[in-house]
Amino acid sequence: MNKVFLIGNLTRDPELRTTSTGDSVCSFSIAVNRRRRSNAEAGQPEADFFRVSAWRQLGENCAKYLAKGRKVSVVGSVSCRTYVGSDGQTRASLEVTADDVEFLTPRGEAGEAPTAYAPAAPAPQPANASYGSAPQGDGFVQVDEEELPF
Repeated sequence: MNKVFLIGNLTRDPELRTTSTGDSVCSFSIAVNRRRRSNAEAGQPEADFFRVSAWRQLGENCAKYLAKGRKVSVVGSVSCRTYVGSDGQTRASLEVTADDVEFLTPRGEAGEAPTAYAPAAPAPQPANASYGSAPQGDGFVQVDEEELPF
């Protein structure tokens, strides 16, 4: 099984492209800090950098709502690619194909987020709703503490 869970900050703004078949793909990079610090006296933690590709609707949402510096959680599969740099050195790059991207930066931090980034307002409850009745609009049932068996 090839599955990776990463939490990090975007190192640059996302870039959205469209393939020749019409599929959208968004590319961005994240920096993931390591827990241990080898350079603790300087206060600079070590970081690993991952390139992330998000496809179709997920990629369009990433391009729309993410920006440099935002914190994200990425779940996906990882692959290692090698390439020859401009200096002739062979280098490796870790690339993640995202299955899920969760936006972790709260609204209002790291620049103002678009209004669509805000969670939906809760559904209004009817005035005659009683505790322990049928599910409300969000699928949850309110239960009175006296009805709990423990």
